[in-house]
Amino acid sequence: MSDAELQEEEREVLSSIYDGDPAFKQLTPTTFQYKYGQDNDLKSFLLEISWSATYPTEKPAINMDTFYNKHIVQEVKDKVVSLVEAEAEQWLGSAMTYTLFQSVQEHYADLISVQPDSVTDINSYTGKLKIADESQQVEETAKKPKKEQLSKAQKRRQWNKADGKGERPRGWNWVDIVKHLSQTGPKPEQES
Repeated sequence: MSDAELQEEEREVLSSIYDGDPAFKQLTPTTFQYKYGQDNDLKSFLLEISWSATYPTEKPAINMDTFYNKHIVQEVKDKVVSLVEAEAEQWLGSAMTYTLFQSVQEHYADLISVQPDSVTDINSYTGKLKIADESQQVEETAKKPKKEQLSKAQKRRQWNKADGKGERPRGWNWVDIVKHLSQTGPKPEQES
């Protein structure tokens, strides 16, 4: 069987296995995600596996840098990726996505053992990390471009812009109309 046929077969198998499972999501025909842990839990994370064109003869790409994982410390992410890559190495040439998800499920408690339990613990954990040399930080801050300053005319144009629909708010020109009418007004009648 070719790689494309194997991928199609595995896609069908994954659909049938995870049918109705809210933790599993197929983003594209070759990208799958599985969420471990409970929602709104600091120890929950999302594992994303993407197949290349030559999958399963080649290992899939493992992604732990999703937005959902922003609270997970780097050490946990590295442990998950190394576990999945080691497991994938054993299963080269055969369907492995389900096996990789299950392997992480089996080792979940061990993988998150270093993950802090609260936000304050995460902040203190990140405070213990080694910070780069101060001279490097000064160079990085010096490279930042300055914020562009707007001229008065540019600010005025932004202020006068319409809302998102292209319409101005009701009554935006009423003052001008009143001013115009007061200047023109009724013409005084001339005595003849």
